[in-house]
Amino acid sequence: MDLFSPLTLGDIELANRVVMAPLTRTRASAEGVPGELVAEHYAQRASLGLIITEGTYPSAESRSYPGQPGIVTPEQTEGWRRVAEAVHARGGRIVMQIMNGGRVSHPDITGTPRIVAPSAIAIDGEVRTPNGKQPYPVPHALTTAELADVREEFVDAARRAIEAGLDGVEIHGANGYLLHEFLSPVSNQRTDEYGGSPEARARFVVEVTAAVAEAIGAGRVGLRLSPAHNIQDVVETDDADVRATYDAVADGLAPLGLAYLSVLHSDPEGELVQDLRARFGGPFIANSGFSRVTTREEAVNLVKEGNADAVAVGRLAIANPDLVERWLGEHPENEPNPETFYGAGATGYTDYPRLSA
Repeated sequence: MDLFSPLTLGDIELANRVVMAPLTRTRASAEGVPGELVAEHYAQRASLGLIITEGTYPSAESRSYPGQPGIVTPEQTEGWRRVAEAVHARGGRIVMQIMNGGRVSHPDITGTPRIVAPSAIAIDGEVRTPNGKQPYPVPHALTTAELADVREEFVDAARRAIEAGLDGVEIHGANGYLLHEFLSPVSNQRTDEYGGSPEARARFVVEVTAAVAEAIGAGRVGLRLSPAHNIQDVVETDDADVRATYDAVADGLAPLGLAYLSVLHSDPEGELVQDLRARFGGPFIANSGFSRVTTREEAVNLVKEGNADAVAVGRLAIANPDLVERWLGEHPENEPNPETFYGAGATGYTDYPRLSA
């Protein structure tokens, strides 16, 4: 297999196997609407095989950051329609990552009376809010009945994303946000059918993914996981428990016929990730780059050696709108500037130069 060859992920046809990883950039309006700047940013990167959008909230309560876009209101949906049209006009493919931030938030960000989580356990640390840094609050532990509402929020968001013209959705089950919080015995200390054993902690992730797949078609749905990532107080350090938990997720996903599974892990070629891939049995996107940059050589080899069907790239996709062309011709790359990853405006967002410039 070749990184630059076409690939089919469920119902989505990709021109190449270089995928833009989901990247929070906080450029949406105060109302969570992605504007023309966001549309231009994604359209610039349309030559990547697939764009996965930044995490997009499905309800006000699930918003994690100021400047994060949503897919709740008609105005937000219309904003995403303009994004999808801009990407498609340049021949690209784009799916929306749907993200419930769970306890990684604050009422000053959500505008709601509470934030939610599997259990009433706060993150140790401070969160940036519009009113300055504040301690993370103790979240409301979702009741069993409320979980059905959260699941439906994912489903409704997925339907709106498809109505807006996106090619599919990715469910965010990684990086310490709500679905990932269910997977860890540290953040999930429930005693109902969604807590306790690895199989019980995996249940909600599988239920949400299955419900979205039923609503919009499994061939348009992917899931992102980050086993043993240990971020935002979602701690997974017991190797046997990690294996049992993620095996249960993969076994639950396997019959669904999803478009893909995306796994963020520092060792994508290792036993944990490759066993998870085999149990899942469908198209697999590898992402090694949370704490380091994924290089051209690594991406080429992951596909060439059969350890991934596609490779998700973060920082180099930020800095190189024409990354595929650069990698194809082995041209020099722009250096990403971390100081402009978050914020407002075009600087560090739509002003990275192309080769042709």
